[in-house]
Amino acid sequence: MRIRVSHQTSYDYAAPAKGAIQIIRMTPRSHDGQHVLRWRIDLGQDCRLAPFEDAFGNLAYSFTAEGPLSRLRVAVHGEVETQETQGVVRGTIERFPPELFLRDTALTRRDRDIVAFATDVAGGQHDNVIGALHALNVGLLRELTFDTEATSSVTVAAEAFARRRGVCQDFAHIFIAAARQLEIPARYVAGHLLRADGQTEQAAGHAWAEAYVPDLGWVAFDPAHGISVGEAYIRVAVGLDSLSAAPIRGSVSGGSGESMTVSVTVEQAQIQRQQ
Repeated sequence: MRIRVSHQTSYDYAAPAKGAIQIIRMTPRSHDGQHVLRWRIDLGQDCRLAPFEDAFGNLAYSFTAEGPLSRLRVAVHGEVETQETQGVVRGTIERFPPELFLRDTALTRRDRDIVAFATDVAGGQHDNVIGALHALNVGLLRELTFDTEATSSVTVAAEAFARRRGVCQDFAHIFIAAARQLEIPARYVAGHLLRADGQTEQAAGHAWAEAYVPDLGWVAFDPAHGISVGEAYIRVAVGLDSLSAAPIRGSVSGGSGESMTVSVTVEQAQIQRQQ
């Protein structure tokens, strides 16, 4: 499958900012499940992008923009060819052993309710890791309601689980917390999803999780939909949680009245065949 993505983020300031330092993790890299055909980053400011690989092997760029800035805009455009792998992730850059992804973060720390959920749903499948993960994946879809109005900021797993509603990053954080409770390494994935309902205009990118299965490797699960990740997904960045895989993260000096708008288009691209 060939998927075309356009992702634009704009920050507007009522009082112009003096400057900004930002890190962008919006560029996918090729592996066994996807091949990046073309990808471009456009900035609304006249500044230089400095490429680097972060600690998790994600392709990243940093830039410094000098003010006054009334608007800060970052846009990416590209095409990726994907293949069905039944959720198994291979050919990726792995900087750390899987055990690192047993580490809790502030966003994925589990409370008594998440511990109880993980134990009740999958705690009895000690010898069947993949079965336990599928049980968590489907169980979360039963427990939580997907609600784009549930949160306006990054939410910790326990808070989202207590509300029983959230967005895809909330589902991913809870899945990660529950998997780690079962002593299964799990990590956060940021990327894009070609929606099955044909909706190409989206309010944001997508998020899911990967868990480590002995003798199989990393396997991707989308708890917001209760399915394994397939060829409709583009994997962009991974981390311990949503902050370490954030598409854009940085700081702005001065200015006030910041507002953010995000525009994402994900559509299937037609393959041009030679006559």
